Amino acid sequence: MFSAVSNLGAGGTEDIVLSDTANGVLYGCFAIMGLFAGGVTNLLGPRITLFLGTLGYTLYIGALWCFETQGTRWFVIFAGAVLGITAALLWSAQGAIMMSYPLEKDKGKAFGVFWAIFQFGSFIGAVIALAINIRSGGLSAVSTGTYTAIIIITFIGMASVLLLIPPESVVRADGTLVKIQKSTSPREEIRSFFKLFTDWRMLALTPMFFASNYFYAYQGAVNAFYFDGPTRAVNATLEGAGAIIGALIIGFCVLDVPGVRRRNRGWLGLAFVSVCTIVIWSCALSWQVGFTRSTPKPFLNYKDSRFSAKGTLYFFFYFGDATYQALAYWIMGAITNDPFKLARYAGFYKAIQSAANAGSFGMDAVATPFLNEHLASWCLMLVSLPLAGLVIYHVHDTSYQDEKTVYVDDAKAEKVEEGGAEAGAATPDEKEPVE
Repeated sequence: MFSAVSNLGAGGTEDIVLSDTANGVLYGCFAIMGLFAGGVTNLLGPRITLFLGTLGYTLYIGALWCFETQGTRWFVIFAGAVLGITAALLWSAQGAIMMSYPLEKDKGKAFGVFWAIFQFGSFIGAVIALAINIRSGGLSAVSTGTYTAIIIITFIGMASVLLLIPPESVVRADGTLVKIQKSTSPREEIRSFFKLFTDWRMLALTPMFFASNYFYAYQGAVNAFYFDGPTRAVNATLEGAGAIIGALIIGFCVLDVPGVRRRNRGWLGLAFVSVCTIVIWSCALSWQVGFTRSTPKPFLNYKDSRFSAKGTLYFFFYFGDATYQALAYWIMGAITNDPFKLARYAGFYKAIQSAANAGSFGMDAVATPFLNEHLASWCLMLVSLPLAGLVIYHVHDTSYQDEKTVYVDDAKAEKVEEGGAEAGAATPDEKEPVE
């Protein structure tokens, strides 16, 4: 729903400076909190962490609503800061669940399903924006009813988190238990936090984490610069569709293709993402060299015959984004099945990603040339792919042999044995009956 309301343009005011400032603050706080979010997830558990993580989203949507009706700019920035803190918690817990709960052969599918649901919110928001534009000729106002409906949906999402069962009660389809470690402590989490910076795999993946959202500011700025209101809504609809399709294709048909060893599936995923990155951004470059920020705004409409190529590009922008994100999550999930480690990995990933996001929105806020933003985004991705390949090369075909794996039947038998031993110890010695 955050993605959905973002497509409504902060109440339709099209205040790019406010949007860039709020997003810069949001992702700056996200980056800082992300470093510690994994530890919080492990200490509080995914259910409480996810619930706390949802609170900032409702506040931010309410701030956008307030901005539309009251013009309170400071509230949007403040809500962005709060959302940055809470979102780090939500994404760390979500990442731990998504990467640790499924079987190893299903981790790509898990991402595909998650990303499709996540992007469906963006798709809904784009359809709403498109309908408003077609009806009124512009996104000049968003009704109170629209914001009310979105806030109600976020409250339902918050309540649904309370239905989650704890990790120790989750059993995979092969009979293995999800939770390996029984408990953790603040000292252990602090120690593990510093270990992240000495883990060569995390360091090798850092460029990939950094690049994974860096291009959002550029793509959004070009969308606002080049197209009129209704067409921006059409592009947002195409983005949501592209993200959903891309996630499902790479999750089900590439990363989890049956009958292929895990490392080879990683190579297939890397090849797929590399081809998407090179082709999509090469096409974008051929378009970008044709205009600059000083070019009179063309405001292309979706009814124009020239739009088909540009609209297709925006579809594949987010198709490629989904494949890139999927590969990053799949690699982390291939390193370990331990939910405690994966919570830390997810937090670290989102921290680096958000730091890059804050920087990219900062670049856009000072009107950096579009071509510079394009080349920076593309080069970061190209540099990250060989390093991701290095980590894939060291992926084992299974993590079950490297880590303690507990089957639910064994755990039950152990409890029965412990119960029998305790009962035997508690039984007093039998005495001779007295006549």
